[in-house]
Amino acid sequence: MAEQGRVSWPQYFMRIAYLVAERSTCLRRRVGAVAVKDRRILATGYNGVPAGVRHCQEVGCLRQQMGIPSGQRHEICRALHAEQNVIIQAAIHGVSLSGAELYCTTQPCLICTKMLINCGITTVWHSESYPDSLAEAMAAEAGMHMELLPLDSEPPFGVTL
Repeated sequence: MAEQGRVSWPQYFMRIAYLVAERSTCLRRRVGAVAVKDRRILATGYNGVPAGVRHCQEVGCLRQQMGIPSGQRHEICRALHAEQNVIIQAAIHGVSLSGAELYCTTQPCLICTKMLINCGITTVWHSESYPDSLAEAMAAEAGMHMELLPLDSEPPFGVTL
């Protein structure tokens, strides 16, 4: 329980995930993620193209151009997901995610869920649900807890997702 007048730890980290999402260059959905262990931030990530690749804001959205609906064919996209970028940033800096929690503005897709399981993430807190029952089932089977944690206020800093 949070002290009176102070934001709770889960809400604190979820608000940071929304702030991280502001760096996204995706034209369809802005997602942010924060890996945390023992109340310390290990890595952050947002959805966007790999380093050195032109942003979708410059060249357009490949998924829109091809008419791919949301939630399908995740591999056809110029960008990496926020969760993937958290894993990459942790690896670049030699930080283990084993035993960490992830705070993400949106529920991870199946591909990201599998990656998070193998990283040893114990819990995923997401503010918005995503229609992926297979991801939820696989997380449960692997013992990785996934739980909805709605943001207790409007997204900070004018973030629109």
